[in-house]
Amino acid sequence: MPRQMMLAGLVLAVTAGWTAPALCQTSSVWDGAYTPAQAERGAAKYRQMCVMCHGPVLEGNGEAPPLTGRFIPDWAGTSLAELFEKIQATMPLFAPATLSSSDTADILAFLLQSNNFPAGSAELQAGDGLKLVSFDASKPAPKSSGSGKRR
Repeated sequence: MPRQMMLAGLVLAVTAGWTAPALCQTSSVWDGAYTPAQAERGAAKYRQMCVMCHGPVLEGNGEAPPLTGRFIPDWAGTSLAELFEKIQATMPLFAPATLSSSDTADILAFLLQSNNFPAGSAELQAGDGLKLVSFDASKPAPKSSGSGKRR
């Protein structure tokens, strides 16, 4: 019996070791975290809910910050989850925490598009997956495949 338990424990440890990296892989906003259609919906929602404070071209108004340009370094190194949560919990100023998750995701897609991050084939979705999307201010260097030859 103890031998069977050890074997089961070994199998579990090996299996967890092989699947854990796949669950923890992160992506970047440079990998295309939203779709063009989602950004279009977000632009409409932005005009409805955000333009009065952040301006028609996301320039800010002196009190509300701009959402392009210097906006990027403020969020660099965070995950999209943090920005999503900030928007959902504190916006709009006149009615905080009233945006639905889908409206927040659409507005975030519009902000990414407005800051020249590329679109992708899948829509941005609320949830834990946003924790795995890194808000990188500049495009990350390509990941090495490890297949380089040594001499």
